[in-house]
Amino acid sequence: MSKTHLFDLDGKIAFVSGASRGIGEAIAKLLAQQGAHVIVSSRKIDGCQAVADAIIADGGKATAIACHIGEMEQIQSVFAQIREQFGRLDILVNNAATNPQFAHVLDTDLTAFQKTVDVNIRGYYFMSIEGGKLMKENGGGSIINVASINGVTPGDFQGIYSVTKAAVISMTKVFAKECAQFGIRCNALLPGLTDTKFASALVSNDAIRNEAMQHIPLKRVADPSEMAGAVLYLASDASSYTTGVSLNVDGGFLA
Repeated sequence: MSKTHLFDLDGKIAFVSGASRGIGEAIAKLLAQQGAHVIVSSRKIDGCQAVADAIIADGGKATAIACHIGEMEQIQSVFAQIREQFGRLDILVNNAATNPQFAHVLDTDLTAFQKTVDVNIRGYYFMSIEGGKLMKENGGGSIINVASINGVTPGDFQGIYSVTKAAVISMTKVFAKECAQFGIRCNALLPGLTDTKFASALVSNDAIRNEAMQHIPLKRVADPSEMAGAVLYLASDASSYTTGVSLNVDGGFLA
């Protein structure tokens, strides 16, 4: 009896943004383990290179390319590079995000608002457009947007971040509906509270952490590696009939 090849990514080219640490790093490493050549990306090349080196040391295939998705010209540049170097893209994981403000909604700072929108909405949107164009040329692909449970139930003092994550959930459905005809699927991952540097303000604050535990049936914070399996499902042929979905990986929080 042979094992399933549903989760094999051999020969696939995958791009993961925000992949220098946390959830993005875990995703990049798992996709590489399954055979994909992973383009490891984030704002600073050093962190990307470290993850790419670790993947290669483990016998995988990886390339580090810096890209700040909040800068439109960098998005254009990174896709020109992908086109030139690989000629295709099969998997796009939009994971890079920003959450510069932790404050009451009435104290929203305009600079923080603009930065959050530029990265979390505009960045994901135009990354998906550029990735989608490349996928369309090659007969299809899978776009995975890392949103958040905050897009369903806003987090306290995370107003504009929560709004942008709700937009990502809507955006996922838009791309799923309009790009299905090109063989492109688009789905979203909605992580719950995860032990990352990004979420450290929440995870390391005892009061906030204890309050969160009241609402998480599994009674613990997730490890970044626990998000990667869901992304592998959405990236692979195992999810060939799945598109437009928001997959909660939240320890039961939204239940």
